[in-house]
Amino acid sequence: MGRYLGGVCRQCRREGMKLFLKGDRCNMSKCAVEQGRAAPGMHGMRRSKASDYAQQFREKQRLRRMYGMQDGQFRVFFEKAARHKGVTGDILLQMLEMRLDNLAFRLGYAASRRAARQFVLHEHVNVNGRKATIPSMILKKGDVIEVRDRPASRSLAKRTLDANEGKDVKPWLTLDRAGFRGEVIRIPSRDEIAPIVNEQLVVELCSK
Repeated sequence: MGRYLGGVCRQCRREGMKLFLKGDRCNMSKCAVEQGRAAPGMHGMRRSKASDYAQQFREKQRLRRMYGMQDGQFRVFFEKAARHKGVTGDILLQMLEMRLDNLAFRLGYAASRRAARQFVLHEHVNVNGRKATIPSMILKKGDVIEVRDRPASRSLAKRTLDANEGKDVKPWLTLDRAGFRGEVIRIPSRDEIAPIVNEQLVVELCSK
């Protein structure tokens, strides 16, 4: 599956908002969004009223870029969410939030979702005692995410955990920092996920 290899700051500029793709570096004053830099491309400064389709498309782009996904993979997640009973938008957000790479990021094993994806791919994580190397793997209540008991793995995780010391993990997770062990205690609600997108517009676009 393809992956984006370009600069991540231009993605935030294109969406006109911080997507926090570089972790704590996004809070620095040199952030392109903070500096008010225009969207990339020769028409970046142009301001015109967006059509309904354009608004839906931008919301979809923001959401998939926030979670570091390509269009094809995002479509697969949406189709899975659409088959579940309930509000499709809420279910989609819950599925995205329960991805292994996102949970590794939420637990503080990596500074950003992009780094968490690499952390998982490089075999630094166990799920329920077994090695897990699929970032898009969807976890469920009761699953345990541990950093593997290897010097390289724990050294990488400790660096980020120490930098995030004092920060609370999300209320649907528990974290044993000393044991490098986290657990999913429940599925988060829509209000707890609180993404910076209008998921209903995403559903409207993907349902066409």
